[in-house]
This record gives sequence, structure tokens and C-alpha cells, in this order.
Amino acid sequence: MTLEKTPPTPPGSPGASGSASSSDTGKPDTAPSPRALARARRRASAARFWAQYRTHRAGLFGLAGLALIALLALCAPLLVGSDVASVTDAPGTALEKPSGAFPLGTDQFGRSLLGLLIWGARVSLTVGLLAAVLSVAIGTLVGVVAGHYGGWFATVVMRITDWFLVMPTLVLAIVLATVMSRSIWTVILAIGVTSWPTTARLVRAQTIAVESRPYIERARALGGGHRHVMTRHVLPNVMPLVLAQTTLGISSAILTEATLAFLGLGDPIIISWGGMLQDAREAGAVSSGHWWYLAPPGIAIAFVALAFTLCGRAIEAVLNPKLGVPR
Repeated sequence: MTLEKTPPTPPGSPGASGSASSSDTGKPDTAPSPRALARARRRASAARFWAQYRTHRAGLFGLAGLALIALLALCAPLLVGSDVASVTDAPGTALEKPSGAFPLGTDQFGRSLLGLLIWGARVSLTVGLLAAVLSVAIGTLVGVVAGHYGGWFATVVMRITDWFLVMPTLVLAIVLATVMSRSIWTVILAIGVTSWPTTARLVRAQTIAVESRPYIERARALGGGHRHVMTRHVLPNVMPLVLAQTTLGISSAILTEATLAFLGLGDPIIISWGGMLQDAREAGAVSSGHWWYLAPPGIAIAFVALAFTLCGRAIEAVLNPKLGVPR
């Protein structure tokens, strides 16, 4: 009886021993990169934040209102056109009451107040956002630096902060808006450089609390410098506070912009809600009883300020549940 010889399996073939798994070849399994892990953690963190945020009914109401106002502001050129501010081509007569053609009436030039209100949302939201971002950026920088270095430097910086804090913000903004040229950037700068002290004090206190934790000492023992500690450890831990403060600061910035425009310190060429109130005052809407000229911009300012405040309180409650903010 003869035995048939099985031909040897060539190396590299599927049936060859030693090539059945990647571990036998000595090649390690591919692991996700650090960037992929970081993106996954951010997505999971954002999902947890949204899951907690949507449990706050007031915060959802504010977010829906802001989304509606932002959508109207973005679509303003399509809804009302860029010639809504034209005085010579005004479609109506002066100070018409609300009607089917003009749902909110007209101003003293015959322009549609609804169109002006939608177009003015662009300026008011832009000023509020940029001024709040500038204010929070200055306050965060001052607070982190003062809280990190401490000593006589922090004492000098915080005394300057206290001086800005006790001075009326509106008065300082009026002075800056009066001295500088009238433009939207002047208003943003005037609001931003006068409303940062509150953020600076809050961020400084949070920075001192963060730097007392053990991992900061370990980072310094491993050779981490001042910039490494502030940017890698302190700043990420104070960002939730900065985010909440930014949301709350936007409403204050919008109110301040409306006040400056109402006092005649804004750009007269640009349409804003505060400028509409100033035009109504100059047209004598208060004494003549033309309520439809005063009510729309005033209600819009109050609504947006309330919406940002509700969103800010909800964000603050999610980031710091110990506050006990009602849902």
C-alpha cells in the first residue's frame, strides 16, 4: 500500500501556518489615533451636554427664540430686500397704522416697520455677539493671568479691575462713543472694553481654585512652564464658566447698544433696534400716541435679551448642577 504525499502548502497562502492571524506575523493591530480618540470624547461630551440641556424647558424656549431671530436676520436680504432703508423709495405714507399691507405700520418716512425690524436684527445681534466676545476675551485673559501669577502683579491688575468695576459701564461707553467716530465698530469697542471686569473676577477665582489641584503640581514637577499650565490645564477648566458668561453677556451688550443708539451715539446710517427707538423719539411718537412705532423694537430687544438670559441660565445649570436652577 502506497501513501500519497500531500504537496506542501506554499508560504503566504491562506492555509499556511503562521499567517492565520496578524498577531502571528508580529504586526500589531491598528489602534485609533489620539486625534480620533479626542474627537470621540468631544462628541460624547457634546451629546451628554445636549441631553442635559434639553431637560430645561426655559433653555429650550430661549434657544428656539434665538434660532428664529437668527434665521430672520440671515434671510433679511431675501425677505425684505436691501432697499428697506431707502427714504426716497418708501412704499407707504408717514406713520401709517398697522394694516394688511404694513403689519407693523410705517415710520415717519413711510418705510415698513416690519422690514426695518427684520433688517435691524442683523446689526443688533452682530453688535451683541462681537461686544460680548471681546468683553469675555479681555476678562478671561486678565483673570487667568492674575490668578496664575499672583503676588504684587495680581494685586495691581485687580485694583485696575476694581476701578473699572465701580465705574458705571454705560457712562464709560458713552464717553468712548462720544470721543471716537460714530460707527458700529466704535459701539462694539466701547461695550467690550468697559464690561469685562465681572468676567475677570470670576475667572480669577476659578483659576485659583484650579491651580490648587494636585495635577497642576504634577505638571509643574514634570517641567511644565507657565504657558503650558495656563493653556493646557487652567484654560480648559475655566471655559465652561466663560461660555456661560458669554451667553449672559450678549443680552447686556444688546441692551447697551440699544441705549447708545437711543441716545444718538450710534451710526445714523445703520439700522438697529436702538436706532429705531431713537427715530421714534425724534418723530414724537411718544407724545402723539404712535405706539406701533415704539412697541416693535422695544419688544424685540426685550425678547432677545430674555432668550439669551434663559439660554445662559440653562448652560450654567448644566455645567454646575449645584446651582439648583429650576427646569
